Amino acid sequence: MATDRDAVLEAAVGVLSRRPTAHLDEIARAAGISRATLHRLFPGREALIREVGLLGLRKFGAALDTAAVEDGDAQLALRRLVDAIVPDAALCAFLAGENQLYDDEGINELWESQITRLQALFLRGQQQGVFRIELAAGWLSEAFFDLVAGVGWAVQDGRLAPRDGAFSLTELFLGGALRTPPAPTADTSHHRTSDRKPDTDTP
Repeated sequence: MATDRDAVLEAAVGVLSRRPTAHLDEIARAAGISRATLHRLFPGREALIREVGLLGLRKFGAALDTAAVEDGDAQLALRRLVDAIVPDAALCAFLAGENQLYDDEGINELWESQITRLQALFLRGQQQGVFRIELAAGWLSEAFFDLVAGVGWAVQDGRLAPRDGAFSLTELFLGGALRTPPAPTADTSHHRTSDRKPDTDTP
């Protein structure tokens, strides 16, 4: 029976997102295949790392498409993106932690095109008055992606239940990113003279 490459890649990211220096033997065991079979599928560690990275970027791009991040209210689009991307948070954790990936020109270009779409979402949200304008859209996009990665790590380590990932991410991120109207200032011009504390020194 043919081995499912994507299933092997999913198993690999489960190992590599926690331990980037894991040996290929460990990855093969996690995938339920032999080291020889793993080598036939991916001739070397660099090839495996690149394929996992490409899978992660495909999933990220698919989530951006599913969420229709270019359409409508920016906050609603971001909430749709959270729902679309959290199931693949472990892959985002891998993308956030594997710096070797970005030495590859093709992967780097794909990453830049996708993070640019995310940045445009935050910029549109700032223009709509949804997100705080004193926070750079580029930084918001990177902070958001890193929080998605954090969900991936937390779920893998048992610190966060998978069902709580989307809620936790949305509440934490939007709690800091949403623009809030200024608090109204107190108007003391209509205080009556009779409301003032009497001068007790006056007979």
